[in-house]
Amino acid sequence: MLATLSPDARLAALREEVRAIESAGRAAGRLAVPFGLDAVDRRLADGGLAVAALHEAAPATPALGDDAAATLFLAAAAARLAMSRSEGTVLWALARRDLFAPGLAQAGLAPERLIYAECRRDEEVLAVMEEGLRHGGLAAVVGEVGNMRLAAGRRLQLAAEEGGTTALMLRRWRRAGTDPLVSSSPAVTRWRIGCVPSERLAVPGIGRARWQVDLLRQRGGEPHMWILEAPDAEARLALPALAADRPDQAVGAERRAA
Repeated sequence: MLATLSPDARLAALREEVRAIESAGRAAGRLAVPFGLDAVDRRLADGGLAVAALHEAAPATPALGDDAAATLFLAAAAARLAMSRSEGTVLWALARRDLFAPGLAQAGLAPERLIYAECRRDEEVLAVMEEGLRHGGLAAVVGEVGNMRLAAGRRLQLAAEEGGTTALMLRRWRRAGTDPLVSSSPAVTRWRIGCVPSERLAVPGIGRARWQVDLLRQRGGEPHMWILEAPDAEARLALPALAADRPDQAVGAERRAA
């Protein structure tokens, strides 16, 4: 295959192979920050979200509720990464002004831990993310994009490894009917988040939000699916009260009840 390529293309392909080998070697001793929920952490190859790696999440549909759920899922993940450091700061790069700070705080990501970078298009978001990751002084870098080429994803993965910082990518729907997670990606984990009905309360009101959380792919592990309750102000996801009836979540539910 390489023999049919031009000299420059062969050199680029060989460099990619070397980077993949180096990346696999670094990943062998990779640190991880757990979600703090056994039913999730025990299904993850690293026991949590791998630090110094790229992770992606997308809404299940273009609906506003699913978009908010995916945003809060990554906000909680970023908050846990920030809490793992004494003065952890999160950089959030976005191309449209629709973040709601009180909502992020309810998911555990306090305003004093956040730095916003307003960009005009996806390419600027990716550039800001890469710079933030290489800086090495941040707990996490979150970015919102619709389209991302495989080469851009590889650059973010390498920047995350070099800077020892976690990259969290929110893949937003730009056109209805175009799944943002269809394209290839070097992300260590890929997630899809969608809303499901919350628990009915005995009195009028709205129960704690519930999501269907699909781990579509992970490096070194199997995919999985959970029904989880949205994070609280300490960035803690939870199992629904009746999850003990499900054999795949019984262990986590028992520990939570204890």
